[in-house]
Amino acid sequence: MSNILLEEVEYKVQETSFGIWRRYVYINGTGYHEFKSHKTMFGIPLVHYTYGRNPETGRRTVAKGIIAVGRIACGFIAVGQLSLGLLAIGQLALGIVFGLGQLSSGIAALGQMAIAAYLGVGQFVTGYIGIGQFVLGKFVLAQIGIGEHVWSLTRADPEAILFFKTLPVVRLFIP
Repeated sequence: MSNILLEEVEYKVQETSFGIWRRYVYINGTGYHEFKSHKTMFGIPLVHYTYGRNPETGRRTVAKGIIAVGRIACGFIAVGQLSLGLLAIGQLALGIVFGLGQLSSGIAALGQMAIAAYLGVGQFVTGYIGIGQFVLGKFVLAQIGIGEHVWSLTRADPEAILFFKTLPVVRLFIP
């Protein structure tokens, strides 16, 4: 069997009014797809989407755009298994402003493990305000919590109760 990395790659290229698709189908039926929009901001494509392994390198291509979608994505809005951006969504979501994922970070973070500067919500949480099962923060609403003002199964700090009862979202769930 020949080594595809040593051969010239012939993509199926399709140009639309919004951008350019590059596609390649391997012999075994798996594929590589990449889309880049024509529009750019700061020299970065508005939308960049990647799927599969690049036939030229044998590696995953990092999606880099204002909106980036791919296994590995980096952009203002990033969606991917590993995502990095202002708003990041993925298994490992490293967001500057907001992260949503199994392991997420940001000023606000939502996830199974949420590491937040201000508001964290999830199972294992850190943040100034933390809501979850196991939480470390200043204002804590948790099953098990550590912090200055904690409302948990074993502790009911009056300041924590007042703080959380005044939050509009929490008032929907707490009488």
